[in-house]
Amino acid sequence: MAVEHKAYARVGFLGNPSDVYLGRTMSFSLANFWASVQLRPSDQLLIQPNPTHDLVSFHSIHHLVHRLDTEGYYGGVRLLMAICKVFYKHCQDKNIELNKPNFTLSYDTNIPRQTGLSGSSAIVCAALNCLLDFYNVRHLIKVEIRPNLILNAEKELGIVAGLQDRVVQVYGGLVYMDFSKENMDKLGHGIYIPMDVNLLPPLFLIYAENPSDSGKVHSTVRQRWLDGDEFIISSMNEVAGLAEKGKTVLLEKNYKELVNIMNRNFDLRRQMFGDKALGALNIKMVEVARSVGAAAKFTGSGGAVVAFCPEGPTQVSLLESACKEAGFTLQKISVVPSFLSEEESKSLITY
Repeated sequence: MAVEHKAYARVGFLGNPSDVYLGRTMSFSLANFWASVQLRPSDQLLIQPNPTHDLVSFHSIHHLVHRLDTEGYYGGVRLLMAICKVFYKHCQDKNIELNKPNFTLSYDTNIPRQTGLSGSSAIVCAALNCLLDFYNVRHLIKVEIRPNLILNAEKELGIVAGLQDRVVQVYGGLVYMDFSKENMDKLGHGIYIPMDVNLLPPLFLIYAENPSDSGKVHSTVRQRWLDGDEFIISSMNEVAGLAEKGKTVLLEKNYKELVNIMNRNFDLRRQMFGDKALGALNIKMVEVARSVGAAAKFTGSGGAVVAFCPEGPTQVSLLESACKEAGFTLQKISVVPSFLSEEESKSLITY
């Protein structure tokens, strides 16, 4: 029988990008966009290209070059191959038997490219869920470990990222994450705490349909952090602290303070990375939101912005008009509830 799973886009809500700097973050699953993967038994193991996202046939050389300029060289086939390899090797290392016939993997996605919504890891996450169920080994691979497998598959392909996106795509819903060195060294993963999605106020997503300036200048922040740069370390620690403050603010439903935390998160990121690395288009999305008094910050590394209008519907109307005038798409955010089973929830380490 065929197995099919969806994995959703995600919004890095607070604390990003401190997940790759042993920090703390809070993220949620975005119901507006998703990737789906289907696995069905077959005689040969086949990774099936997507007719839209893995093009090898073009109308002309102009079409080919335009496609590469806007979409890049790679679709989802390599992602599916990588997770198969990582999953297989993990099972070998843990003496987990995989006694099943061959299969065909296929995928589709509607997550906009270059919007910082974690489209690649969504494909990998959906594929991992298919493999877990096809081989009936979900109970043998802890939920806390699954994000590591997704990240390892992407590392196979040279994709540089942190665990935050993969955690929330595995867990679903709203998740607070602590990636402190102590946790990572002791457990091999962070402490991940699911939260009630109803604590979130109405939020909005802003993105450009055809992003042309996504911040292509290489950032030196990572190396400066490794070198012990005091400004980077203190700033990144403050960013991580915003996730912890945000957790308290949401539990208290102190949405007035949430505005300050969201804005501070972006301002610190801008100070550390600089405008050239962030990209003019990305900065403009934040500025358009702030021009009507909304709080705004990146959802990820750039390409999309999460906005909060504390003054309600009137302010939302102003935001709609400002985005339309600037040529940006605005959508009301819908959050996916947690995916965790009762058994998985009980097994979580939450101290």
